[in-house]
Amino acid sequence: MRRWILGVALASAGNLAMAGEAIGQQAATTAATATGDLTLARVFGSPDLSGSQPRGVRLSPDGTLLTFLRARADEKERTDLWARDTRTGAERMLVDSKKVGSGAELTEAEKMQRERARISGSKGIVAYDFAPDGRSILVPLDGDLYLATLDGKVRRLTATPGGELNPVVSPKGGYVSFVRDQNLYAHPLAGGEARAVTQGGGGTIHFGEAEFVAQEEMDRRTGYWWSPDERYIAVEKFDEAPVRVFTRASIGAAGTKTYEQRYPAAGTPNVLVELYVMRPDGSGQVKVDLGSNPDIYLARVDWTPDGKTLLVQRQSRDQKTLDMLRVDPETGKASVLFTERSGARSWLNLSDDYKPMKDGSLIWRSERDGYGHLYRWTPDGKWTQLTKGAWVVTGLVGVDEGAAGSGGGRLYFTGTKDDVLEQHVYAVDIARPNVITRLTELGWTNSATMDAAATRFIVTRSNPKQPAQVYMADTSGKRIAWINENAIRPGHPYYPYLASHQPTKFGTIKAKDGTTLYWEMITPPLVAGKTYPVFFEHYGGPGTGQQVTHGWQGALPQFLVDQGYIYFKIDNRGSYNRGKAFEDQIYHAMGTVEVEDQLSGAEYLKTLPFVDATKIATYGWSYGGYMSLKMLEKTPGVYAAAVSGAPVTDWQLYDTHYTERYLGDPAKDPKSYATSAAVEDAAKIKDPLLLIHGMADDNVFLDNSTKVAARMQATATPFEMMFYPGYTHRVGGPVAPHLWGTILEFLDRTVKNKPAQ
Repeated sequence: MRRWILGVALASAGNLAMAGEAIGQQAATTAATATGDLTLARVFGSPDLSGSQPRGVRLSPDGTLLTFLRARADEKERTDLWARDTRTGAERMLVDSKKVGSGAELTEAEKMQRERARISGSKGIVAYDFAPDGRSILVPLDGDLYLATLDGKVRRLTATPGGELNPVVSPKGGYVSFVRDQNLYAHPLAGGEARAVTQGGGGTIHFGEAEFVAQEEMDRRTGYWWSPDERYIAVEKFDEAPVRVFTRASIGAAGTKTYEQRYPAAGTPNVLVELYVMRPDGSGQVKVDLGSNPDIYLARVDWTPDGKTLLVQRQSRDQKTLDMLRVDPETGKASVLFTERSGARSWLNLSDDYKPMKDGSLIWRSERDGYGHLYRWTPDGKWTQLTKGAWVVTGLVGVDEGAAGSGGGRLYFTGTKDDVLEQHVYAVDIARPNVITRLTELGWTNSATMDAAATRFIVTRSNPKQPAQVYMADTSGKRIAWINENAIRPGHPYYPYLASHQPTKFGTIKAKDGTTLYWEMITPPLVAGKTYPVFFEHYGGPGTGQQVTHGWQGALPQFLVDQGYIYFKIDNRGSYNRGKAFEDQIYHAMGTVEVEDQLSGAEYLKTLPFVDATKIATYGWSYGGYMSLKMLEKTPGVYAAAVSGAPVTDWQLYDTHYTERYLGDPAKDPKSYATSAAVEDAAKIKDPLLLIHGMADDNVFLDNSTKVAARMQATATPFEMMFYPGYTHRVGGPVAPHLWGTILEFLDRTVKNKPAQ
């Protein structure tokens, strides 16, 4: 369960007639606001108020082109492929998604993959892959594959009804590979037909794909991996036969479809996973020895730079042990290089922040000292800690193994060393552990990528006054060129609203146990003696990034402030980027410390002279929706009303990898599951509640909300609800204005405009 942003949208059922009339009134009121004030239609309209943001920015292999996906000005969710000459700055569109695409509907498998990647609302080109020679680019579009050359020509590679998943160009450019009909295929780029690399896929058997929990919870999107020399492909095979079948109704506006979806709910069997190594034509197949216990997670798979060894991360079902396996691709035999183990009341977080080195060593991120830091492991079993302190490394950006004067290599990474609310780019030499240089400017939250040779950065940064900017920098951090300056000046979409933009304030309070908690707040221009209602957003769940940062918040919080609300949020114990001790407090205790910390935030708000203590509304989506229910159940009378979007209400309905990480096996600890659930205590809710959910949600099933609704109806407990036909866990796009009109009508009626008691 990775966080769903504030701008998600909702859908329709419940007391629809009253809501529809009120939404119409809300829209009329919004349209009548003075020029320069934000409206819902403009917040969710095109072009994006945060400015046109390039996505998927990459340097071509020879460095002469900068390629990226750019949204259309009139359709912000549709992107096309563009290129900029790094020498002249000239830009041109390489692939027009409307001219090239067939417009065909995506397969259900690809729709589900996009849902897992949180791009279900995106249209046009959402990914691409350079051939190693830089002369052509693989472009998946509308379920088929195209090959674009730099002169603007596009050749269609596939035209099949089944669609292709996980397409890539092989490391030396010999093949385009993809998954079709649950088997892996390789298409020679030099010519010829695609041929199946694997046989036997179909039914419950899948080759080359990542299983549901790998995509949803483990950030692993593929199920096959080429060796650097193209001699081998490591291919995952999984069998869904043991996984429980849920009959899921996808309720749409024009009808209902039912799906027999295999969903691994907590405490139930996962897929059976096997790993094979084979040649590109499918010959020489050997099975990798993953150990005697089949109930494990295939966490990560990588090749060493010479292609002679396969590295496999094997995670135990309880997520307390992670083994790094060294595999011989000729025989499939495996040995354990090292093992990571969690504390007794903790778990291991998976990470992509590691790098096999040419000398046989490995750069590795570990939380073994209580914070996420970088280490170097050598084949003799020696560990060297390269970063340390009460802060976290948030990402390994690049590795230059031959950096001059670095004595064995230089690492580039992101972290919170200088400010817990800011992510910066840093460098450290392997030969000089903990001598760290910051490469980005204070006052910004940054992310970065590098080219394969680690010679240049692509840095994305923002702060509360400036939406995301993207620039290219050298290895000293010096900006070489703007990729997207995105300055708010005349012509920028947000410029007409800049005069009413309110500053974001930051501060801290103490949790009940003395832990420091960080908050952020945006207020309307305060008038002496006047008090204001509060829109208190929360997420609260473990396993996700910080919500409180020195980054751009988007236009929606400013719109809420324009409507007269104070916008407020706080990061509670259990959330990420504050170290394991902070995070581990939620272990087998969901619905406790995070509710307590949100209460501390509400109590702080009530001490402020400009806050109306009787008008604090709370809102959350996904885990935040769950939190909304728990906050009303456990702290009645504190919040004037709550909005609960797509909540998990019974953790035995949610998936294995996420839920068991924090609550364990329900058969071994049924009490934690019982106390964390939000269904039985729903009858205790006395404050106004709006329950919202997408009616085709394949992640947090609609059953979660209907169970709460049924419980509240059976006990004559009043509430309101709005369910959205055809929408999944992300309710947005065309219905976003309706969603937020519904939310605001509810909160205006039950909170902001409610007469004083």
